[in-house]
Amino acid sequence: MKKLIFSSLTVFTIVLSACILFYFLTYEKSEATLALMDETHRMNAHTLKEKENLEKAIYSESRFKKPFEYPVLMDIPHYDHHNISYNLSGPNQKTTFHNEATPMTFPETYSEIKGVLTFRGNHLRDSPTFGNVSEGLSFLDISWNFQTSSSPNWGGGTGWTGQPVVIQWEDDVKQVMNLSQPFKEREGFVEVIQGSLDGQVYFLDLETGEPTRKPINVRNPIKGSVSVDPRGYPLLYVGHGIPQSGKIGFSIYSLIDGELLHFIPGIDPFAYRNWGAFDSSAVVNRMTDTLYVGGENGLFYSLKLHTNFDRQNGKISIQPETIKLRYKVSGNQYQGIENSLAIYRNLAFFADNGGSVVAMDLTKNKPVWALGRSDDTDATIVLEIEDEVPYLYTGTEVDKQGHNGKAMLRKINGISGEVVWQKDYAAFFLDGVNGGLLATPIMGKKDIEDLVIFTVARYKTMNSGVMVALDKQTGKEVWRWEMENYAWSSPVDVYSKSGTSYIVQADSVGNLHLLKGATGELISKINVGSNIEASPAVFHDTLVVASRGGQIYGIQLK
Repeated sequence: MKKLIFSSLTVFTIVLSACILFYFLTYEKSEATLALMDETHRMNAHTLKEKENLEKAIYSESRFKKPFEYPVLMDIPHYDHHNISYNLSGPNQKTTFHNEATPMTFPETYSEIKGVLTFRGNHLRDSPTFGNVSEGLSFLDISWNFQTSSSPNWGGGTGWTGQPVVIQWEDDVKQVMNLSQPFKEREGFVEVIQGSLDGQVYFLDLETGEPTRKPINVRNPIKGSVSVDPRGYPLLYVGHGIPQSGKIGFSIYSLIDGELLHFIPGIDPFAYRNWGAFDSSAVVNRMTDTLYVGGENGLFYSLKLHTNFDRQNGKISIQPETIKLRYKVSGNQYQGIENSLAIYRNLAFFADNGGSVVAMDLTKNKPVWALGRSDDTDATIVLEIEDEVPYLYTGTEVDKQGHNGKAMLRKINGISGEVVWQKDYAAFFLDGVNGGLLATPIMGKKDIEDLVIFTVARYKTMNSGVMVALDKQTGKEVWRWEMENYAWSSPVDVYSKSGTSYIVQADSVGNLHLLKGATGELISKINVGSNIEASPAVFHDTLVVASRGGQIYGIQLK
């Protein structure tokens, strides 16, 4: 009998070991191996049909890192889950609507398409630029400008955050869209897609600034940043910023013909707040066909898109399946998500109008932790990954504090919610045009990889500002550049092939400044004549930004 039991245990152990080995061999493939596999397969895919089949195979593969788990978080003092309540609305509320065998985690690479496809480029919100610039940058040069129309109350051009999309379309996708014929025929064509306060989305040629197709009229002013699908699919995601004509909310358009495919009304009885704007720039998990976006109504949206893109016949459709989450943080009565979600693996992070920072587990559709009230936080959180742990860099405005307050700049552990360090900068409040941090920070790379760079508005005086470079590990100030004029526009970091960093910072009187990234030394500046609230995007040596004066500019970095 004992011998039989021993034999059974031995067999069980062998089978269990084999299962574990199979799991790790199939599920835990490295990103490098998968990337090589993808590239090898793509080189062998010669026809559209082969490309479609390959695409489906790549996206269906279990190539995600395991979701984070939280078995010991209850012992961490900063863990604040009990101070946040939440409710779900939508199909399959208690569990995710994804197959349990396919964890709903983000891939490390947001997109394989060339360009800047969402606000600050990706799900970590750390890449407002694509490509490299020339060595020894010394000046900025306006190469083209485009005049928008104007809304009766908000004018034209672009406000905060207002970053454009810059994308180099794949050749087969380019052919099925409603582009003017010369742009379909041009090799390496790159398109600028810019939302405007006049309620239009404009499409321009990066090289010349010429219109590439008819604008899309969304009927309401756009304050936030548009985004496109990271798979290179012809889908446009755009939120309304101000109610002007018709319902306000979030829209998905086909870029084949400009048709509205889906609309989310911002005024929702499920929400705690009766305000329907969407300044948040959407992100899409290209592996799971899922879109995420936050609303100023205080709702967190997850949309399984069920996308069907027929490349050969030039047709695209979606059938979104939506889950909405509403939340309340104890001691914070303010709702509203104006920043864009930052995501790593299965964790999504945002801050709200009361300054609470919230971490969401996307696999369980529930909050993991929440920090209490601080002050209005509209600047987007930026993530950096250290030893598999996401760290958040974020900061507040001066709003609820009163006329004199401080911008609270923080580094936060994304697993526990623990504040690693905090650095405060005094700033002023002005109703409607707040001081503090409105600009999303730069996550330094290459020769400034040890720095995180913040731009604080209304520092020292009502009209001035300051840019500070802080050591990522300690929060200690490494250098500062005191600005004559404040800025809401987010600074952008660009790099030469050798790794030399440069920063471009726009301000409230229309200046664009070029600085050395390592020291903050001012190299050059130009002026476009009116306030730049919007954030730029850069494609190699061309920067695109819009002003409140009704213009969109293409600017060469030389």
